[in-house]
Amino acid sequence: MAFAYTEKVMDHFINPRNVGEIDNPDGVGEVGNAKCGDIMKVFLRVEEGILTDVKFKTFGCASAIATSSMATEMIKGKPIAEALALTNKAVAEALDGLPPVKMHCSVLAEDAVKMAIKNYYDTHGINYDAALFAGLEEEDDHGDLIMED
Repeated sequence: MAFAYTEKVMDHFINPRNVGEIDNPDGVGEVGNAKCGDIMKVFLRVEEGILTDVKFKTFGCASAIATSSMATEMIKGKPIAEALALTNKAVAEALDGLPPVKMHCSVLAEDAVKMAIKNYYDTHGINYDAALFAGLEEEDDHGDLIMED
């Protein structure tokens, strides 16, 4: 099945930004989709509440890689509160759209970021409103399996 990808999607797929791992990260989030096999892992470095470095490793299709790349670009250098406000729709819009059957990739990107922030909070003993992360530990309504380390 062929999809019409935007130039931005193709650019982030062919030239992904922020690929790799962070040694001794402050937070890590891993999510996957059992239906398509995509797996995303996001690594965070946090200094004084700012995401000073963000990296990702993704196993998946062009949309999965592009949304991972774009999501990391959108939150790098931002305060944690701004990163928590990231939505899958904002990621898709920043890529000038995704084919409807690939929107779940933008959901994975949002969930991976939020899971990494949750991991940061948990490992650093930071209190948070559990509602911010509701639904991240089970299969969500898109079939995405949220995994915890």
